Amino acid sequence: MYKELYSSYKVSNAFDTQAITSDTTTAGDIIDTAEYGSILFVIQSGTLTDGTYTVLIEDGDESNLSDATAVADADLTNTEASASFAATDDNTVNKIGYVGSKRYVRLSLVSASTSSGGTLGAIAIQGSPITAPVQ
Repeated sequence: MYKELYSSYKVSNAFDTQAITSDTTTAGDIIDTAEYGSILFVIQSGTLTDGTYTVLIEDGDESNLSDATAVADADLTNTEASASFAATDDNTVNKIGYVGSKRYVRLSLVSASTSSGGTLGAIAIQGSPITAPVQ
């Protein structure tokens, strides 16, 4: 059985790995879903000393997401809450899939109750390409 995935998926940075040390919304990269039928966000934490980090998925039709709106739960494979992090979630990986119809999608993290904060990052895995193999 042939089990090669390399040419079937596109992997992109979705959220730069970074320390978050204040209560804010930190926006990730805008992902263009053209040419792909599915997208999965994989979020990884490093050391989290305090705070909560709630996943926020937004979508829209404008390439700069000037029309961004929060994605309805029906357009996600699981809830944003289930993909979020608490201060006890050091070195944890969570995931959330987007199944909506908008062209542009962004993952952001909303931090609260932070003073020293924590480190998080994310990638986007796009599958079901219209044309394959993916380079």
